[in-house]
Amino acid sequence: MEKTEPGSIVWVDLTVPDAETLKSFYSEVTGWRPVPVAMGEYKDYAMNTPGSDQATAGVCNARGTNAGLPAQWLIYIAVNDIDAAMTRCEELGGSVVVRPKGLGKGRYCVIRDPAGAVCALYQEAVEV
Repeated sequence: MEKTEPGSIVWVDLTVPDAETLKSFYSEVTGWRPVPVAMGEYKDYAMNTPGSDQATAGVCNARGTNAGLPAQWLIYIAVNDIDAAMTRCEELGGSVVVRPKGLGKGRYCVIRDPAGAVCALYQEAVEV
């Protein structure tokens, strides 16, 4: 498997107070098929492309690791070094909203830019 190109958008999540309602909205509007993802005491949803098992986005509750995030679409941008990217973000007037956490075979964090917009940075695990 090839490494994701730095700067690529690798995923997108919608974080909202009520994922159950919004997953139905997007299912009806776009044809996405919601697939429950167990998050302990609640469910988030992977949204599959119509007619396939390919997840194209997530609809998530503003709970757990997403607690405190505003209702919005959150893009995940690939970086080579998440720690260096967070440092540079802060040097340029941004801030780190969510410190790095494991996600799949890598790590992510959420940053806020100087204008107040947020996005996630994602670093794939280094294969040995």
